[in-house]
Amino acid sequence: MEHGLIEVALSEGAELSQASIKEKLQGELDELESELRIHLPKEIKRALEFGDLRENSEYRAALDRQNVVKARIVELRQRISEIASIDPNKVPRDKASYGSTLVLFDAEKDEEVTYRLVTPEESDPAQGLISTTSPVGKSLMGKQEGDEVVVRTPAGARNFEIRQLKTLHDQL
Repeated sequence: MEHGLIEVALSEGAELSQASIKEKLQGELDELESELRIHLPKEIKRALEFGDLRENSEYRAALDRQNVVKARIVELRQRISEIASIDPNKVPRDKASYGSTLVLFDAEKDEEVTYRLVTPEESDPAQGLISTTSPVGKSLMGKQEGDEVVVRTPAGARNFEIRQLKTLHDQL
């Protein structure tokens, strides 16, 4: 396959992943915006009908929820913008980064584990999908095949050797 065709295939594969993540986030954003515009105003109005606002826990709960929803909407919009700006052609070809699959050897447990570095939205540690922002993901970012890595987790430090690295570019 020619170099240009690889880049086109890479871009298409990454765009599909980006599209599915954006779709998931957009779905949550739509639900929250609906809650903010329709459900919460009704709850606040109903709570106001109970009278004395100083002792009105329903009113306070509705306002608290409104603030949480507004904050999450801001986060989701920011995350959608960040995901839209990922350029697969800027993903390193020889270092662990988003989309890389790594086979690690844990000498202490005498076992190999396989992880794929993904966005926080795709993360599923039980399936070996590790967020690039998690302690394990951060430790692996920028590393190369043969590197020794110390991963600090809440359970303590673990030492790994990167036995195999397949970047996003290699997986096409």
